[in-house]
Amino acid sequence: MKIVVCVKYVPDATGDRKFADDLTVDRENVDGLLSELDEYAVEQALQIAEEADDAEVTVLTVGLEDAKEALRKALSMGADKAIHIEDDDLHGTDALGTSLVLAKAIEKAGYDLVISGMASTDGAMGILPALLAERLGVPQVTLLSEVEVEVEVEGGLVKGRRDGDTASEQLQASLPAVVSVTDQSGEARYPSFKGIMAAKKKPVESWNLSDLDIEAEEVGLEGAWTAVDSAAERPARTAGTVVTDEGVGGKQLAEFLAGQKFV
Repeated sequence: MKIVVCVKYVPDATGDRKFADDLTVDRENVDGLLSELDEYAVEQALQIAEEADDAEVTVLTVGLEDAKEALRKALSMGADKAIHIEDDDLHGTDALGTSLVLAKAIEKAGYDLVISGMASTDGAMGILPALLAERLGVPQVTLLSEVEVEVEVEGGLVKGRRDGDTASEQLQASLPAVVSVTDQSGEARYPSFKGIMAAKKKPVESWNLSDLDIEAEEVGLEGAWTAVDSAAERPARTAGTVVTDEGVGGKQLAEFLAGQKFV
């Protein structure tokens, strides 16, 4: 069974994130890491692989050279191998273009099940799993808080639970399929020292657009269907209002909250 996990190297949310001069996210001048939401996808893939016979977990990412750090984290968690797609013409690629690149790579790698997180922590669009399923022509079972695979069924079956605000749904689809999992699917394991050392010997393939038969005009800023028109830095934080309690502090606080329409 071949499981492909799509992961993303994202700017650290605790860092000073900015837009570059061309209004794309500045990914070169900020520290990055494996998207936390993608760690849940890796964890679920590993759990499924542990229950299945002869399963292989491949992690896949698109990005600059530093994006390999996300792959190494996933490999140290227990994934078997990794694929890194890097090409200068990918700069500025939007979600639609990224889905094209990932779909082509997944088809080339071979798959039975594709797993992703519910969204990236930088773009937070959450549409990539659906786009992938459409491009691959397979079912999608998204936003699962529980997921399992039944390989005994002819062709294989993926099942899971999707929790909503008022109800939970039990969903299933025949393999091959695309699945996304939420941050309620189970805590991701922490890489052990043994896993970190083993990850150094695991294969990491590097592909570019020509390897995937994709023209430069289909991706990047030129091929993007979405664009940022303008951006401004967040205003600096100002000192808050200080209420000195001289017996009427509660009243002053209530008046402040009412004036801000908080109450």
